[in-house]
Amino acid sequence: MGSGGGGGSSAPANTQSMIRYAPYIEAKHTNFLETVYSSREAVINDSPFSDYTDIEVDDAFFGAGYTIASFPALYDMFGKFMAGLDIEVLWDQIYESTLESSVVNDLVSAEGELLDDEIAENSLPRIQTGMRDMNSVMSSSFVVGKSILEDTRTKVINKFSADLKYRLIPIAQERWQSHLNWNKLVIGMYSEIMKLYFSAKTDVDEVNYAMAAKERLWPFTVLDFERAALGALQGATNSKSDVAGASTTARVLSGALSGAAMGAMVGGQIAPATAQIGTAGTAGYQAATSGGAGMGAVVGAGLGIAAAYTY
Repeated sequence: MGSGGGGGSSAPANTQSMIRYAPYIEAKHTNFLETVYSSREAVINDSPFSDYTDIEVDDAFFGAGYTIASFPALYDMFGKFMAGLDIEVLWDQIYESTLESSVVNDLVSAEGELLDDEIAENSLPRIQTGMRDMNSVMSSSFVVGKSILEDTRTKVINKFSADLKYRLIPIAQERWQSHLNWNKLVIGMYSEIMKLYFSAKTDVDEVNYAMAAKERLWPFTVLDFERAALGALQGATNSKSDVAGASTTARVLSGALSGAAMGAMVGGQIAPATAQIGTAGTAGYQAATSGGAGMGAVVGAGLGIAAAYTY
């Protein structure tokens, strides 16, 4: 050491910015870096995303070789099922198919055959027996009796048919309403399927693009961990926990916490100087220190959040 007019000791130029640590720390860091460097090429060339296969939404929804354009448009379906539907024509069709169906005709025919059997086996023999007892078999009274019997049969058949069809009118009404509701539900379900397709398409495309980006950026992303290893002795820095970057929420929280910690540290260092100049006593010094740290934390958190939204 020497003294002289305004002179002082100075370190060599190449050691002024050198920061040294304890030998055992430097030795461990050196071994750590050698381990990282020895495996860096293998890690860079071994991307875990290289064998990822894109998800095909169209095949799952429409089948292989088809797209949503292969099927009718939503407004086309609406025109066919709702806009172009004449409810009066639909009512006539359903009414006719319900009341004049083959089942109804078969029931009426069956009822007529039962009446014919009843007339042939019971009613007509009774008339013939009565007319024979009155010696009127060959008279016009016998013919009139048979015509009255046939007229009664016709009226009974017509009444049976009318009652049957009258009971079927509410059923035709229910079928008509069900048909209208069915047409409405078809359009609603068709639109829901299209909405589900586009929602799934958006999610799947996002996943496919994210995996493709991870594959392309893998060499750069994995080298970021090497950068963190090189600067391990400098303390906690921005580190990556995911190969493709964190979400906005995670970046905001990380930026807020990092900014608050940095602001509290800076505020805690500036406040004591202010306390020594403008405040007397130990209590004032402590209050100024804690107040400066708290204010620095608030300001630092705000800056950290702003920086997180910037990137």
